[in-house]
Amino acid sequence: MSNAEIKGKKVAILVAEGFEQVELTQPRDALQAAGAQTEIVSLKPGTVQGLNHIDMGDTFPVDRLAKDANADDYDALLLPGGAVNPDLLRIDEDAMKFVKAFYDAGKPIASICHGPWSLSEIGVVNGLKMTSWPSLQHELKQGGAQWVDQEVVSDRGIVTSRNPQDIPAFNRKMIEVFAEGDQSAKRQ
Repeated sequence: MSNAEIKGKKVAILVAEGFEQVELTQPRDALQAAGAQTEIVSLKPGTVQGLNHIDMGDTFPVDRLAKDANADDYDALLLPGGAVNPDLLRIDEDAMKFVKAFYDAGKPIASICHGPWSLSEIGVVNGLKMTSWPSLQHELKQGGAQWVDQEVVSDRGIVTSRNPQDIPAFNRKMIEVFAEGDQSAKRQ
């Protein structure tokens, strides 16, 4: 994938407190290296706290609040994992409306580890081939997803991966799918 295909695209990174830090930083860095702009969207103003597994990580400035964010302002969405982060996101109505707006508009979405909880919450996993952190497989299957144990899966413009060890493959596939742009035809 050449950088020209993603250069200038704007990607929202939706996180709440307790996201797995490398699942934000490494994909964000790959997107920026490929020419994309990124913004951190969260639930509260100020900063958001990352985790390095269970240890406190760094804090990151929030660029926009989910309640004020509009999917029309972005080309794609990144949903990092960590166990706490997606659990907080999926009970926030504004965050879930934001995620659903990306899906409904046919915009590509990349989600790693526990990140697919948000996709399950908005009811869009039915019929999707997906992967995730293993503990999510039951919920994703209950939602109608075909869960597989693979480092990266792409189906209908939704890219999923299992864990931080999968980040290199996740980043490559995410950039490829984000460069494709509109996924509406694949979601019909």
